[in-house]
Amino acid sequence: MKLNIFKNRTVIGLGCIILSLIICFGLTPLWGSAVRAQTEIVRIADTVKKGEVITANKLETVQVGAYNLPSNLVKNKNETIGKYAATDLQKGDYILSTKLSETPLAEFEYLTGLDGTKQAMSITIKSFAAGLSGKLEPGDIISLISASSGNTGIIVMPPELKYVEVLAVTLGTGVDREYKAVEEKSGDEEKKLPATLTLLVNSAQAKVLAGLEQNGNLHVTLVYRGAKANADKFLTAQDRYFKTGEIVVAGPIESSPQPEKAENAAQEDSNNAE
Repeated sequence: MKLNIFKNRTVIGLGCIILSLIICFGLTPLWGSAVRAQTEIVRIADTVKKGEVITANKLETVQVGAYNLPSNLVKNKNETIGKYAATDLQKGDYILSTKLSETPLAEFEYLTGLDGTKQAMSITIKSFAAGLSGKLEPGDIISLISASSGNTGIIVMPPELKYVEVLAVTLGTGVDREYKAVEEKSGDEEKKLPATLTLLVNSAQAKVLAGLEQNGNLHVTLVYRGAKANADKFLTAQDRYFKTGEIVVAGPIESSPQPEKAENAAQEDSNNAE
């Protein structure tokens, strides 16, 4: 019996030694070579604005660590040249295929998503303060408040307009700031202030909005800015109002952290590997 126990311990000991040798002289070198492996990728050499055609002089190829790179990372200039930037690209950014477009971006791209259930409607920003001091952005969820003209002091907060999505913020020149490919160099700061907001509304909201636009002074309050999943909770609650007469937002709504670019994380990993 004692001999069997001794043999079992010997076998286990030999097995552990063999396993450690395999790890030390087999797997570890393979892991190290994978981490040290280099690959050539395409990187932005100069700022490219959303909607701009990407040309060869805007690109550069560099050697980086191949470990943990995104699968959709562009590694060939020919896959990028002549395509359109689907978002702003800064110098040093890695290029993901999801940030490229084969066709020119529509100037008013947000209007192509209308399917007949809702409509796009613009309202006038009658004062700097009324439009949240020019700080609104597409995708924001806002509430609208109307103060009657004159000295009547009547304030209206229509439940139909408690949660409304901003589609666009438009300057007095008719240009949407988000879709502007190149910033204008102008000393006239007034031209940079928004003049109208384009909102996504249903027919009932459009009627209320038209009346308030004509007879009152509209003011905007910002309700939420952040993740689309959270923004949709407000819009769903607003849509439910027209069926039940109640507005209840499904919670909890968490404030969104600053978005982190996936390619930035990849760059850090690659730089560490270098």
